[in-house]
Amino acid sequence: MSPPALERIDAVLAAVDAELLRDFPGDRTAQQPVHTVYVSAADANVDTPAEWGLDAIRIADSAHRTLDDLDGRSVLPLVLDRLAAQPIEDLRIDLEDGYGWRADEVEDRHARTAGEVLARWAAAGDAAPRVFGVRCKGLGASERVRGLRSLERVLDGAGGVPAGFVVTVPKLRHVTQVDAVLMICEELERVHGLPAGVLRFELQIESPQAILGADGRATVAEAVHRGGARLTGLHYGTYDYSAACGIVSAQQSLEHPVADHAKAVMLVAAAQTGVWISDGSTQIAPVGTPDVIDAALRRHHRLVTRALEQGIYQGWDMHPGHLVTRWLAVFSFFRQAMPPAATRLQAYFDRQSSEFIDEPATAQSLALVILRGLAAGAFTEDDVLTVGSQCSKDALVALRGSGGVLR
Repeated sequence: MSPPALERIDAVLAAVDAELLRDFPGDRTAQQPVHTVYVSAADANVDTPAEWGLDAIRIADSAHRTLDDLDGRSVLPLVLDRLAAQPIEDLRIDLEDGYGWRADEVEDRHARTAGEVLARWAAAGDAAPRVFGVRCKGLGASERVRGLRSLERVLDGAGGVPAGFVVTVPKLRHVTQVDAVLMICEELERVHGLPAGVLRFELQIESPQAILGADGRATVAEAVHRGGARLTGLHYGTYDYSAACGIVSAQQSLEHPVADHAKAVMLVAAAQTGVWISDGSTQIAPVGTPDVIDAALRRHHRLVTRALEQGIYQGWDMHPGHLVTRWLAVFSFFRQAMPPAATRLQAYFDRQSSEFIDEPATAQSLALVILRGLAAGAFTEDDVLTVGSQCSKDALVALRGSGGVLR
């Protein structure tokens, strides 16, 4: 081709290159939490993570036969260590559905106390959640004034924005609501004297309108790009979404086809944007007779494993017993995934013949699953190097950053 022809082609594609780079910058390098725990603001306190960990250990001790049966990768000792040291990675103090409506002076007090608790977690070190925040009431006409009032009380109690702080915005129904959230963040930063851009938020996808708008467009996809750098995650809301689709309560589940459809759209909408996807919750807690506890633990373990297999690496936990099967499923999943991934990556690094002919995108995906397992604590770097001598953490990070292309 002649230089003028190439210049014309470049002129057409340069704007596209810039747009794709802006809208799809790639996965975030930060460590995604394996779960988000929700606790009512009426119940949350500084000791909540440790209390949940102790309760989880007691449940694990009482259900050891069930857990031994589920533990196909011999990770239960690792689970118990985790429950004793840092049982909760991400915790949301709830002032919305899990809290309800109370007198203004009561919610004001609980919101300010929530901020104080968050500030203390930020200073507590490894035993506290790495990520934390609040879920206030949403942007609907009947609740937004109360929600904003509570959020301001939280910031007052916290004395600013602690490191790791995120706000959960419930019940997204229209993309313009994202514009409003951005305005709210900017105004709160101005009024409270906070650094510009410090407030981050995540959106709860719990209505059909958040997936498909009246104009036939994917609302959630547009919301991701309107949210920009402030938007960190999309969380599926199991029961509100199912109910809005007309699913009877007995059939509402993370496994229902409407749930799978919504989460598939969320995954595609957020792919390569850096926005994290979180599964929703199960309302079935391991409480009651041994048989009921057994069934609940098996159910939750299955649901967590299923989500991981679908590429959803985070989910909600609503009871201390959920921590047991959350960590059991997470550790087991990554322990199983690491050896074949490291073996294939070693062949990729060596350019040796193998049964797999992996392309750069596949190599990047293999690196990501090992890095996620390392971040979760499912295995160590030495464990990985035993399988693939060139699969050091630094090499995997470099491979991920290069899009899987060896330099």
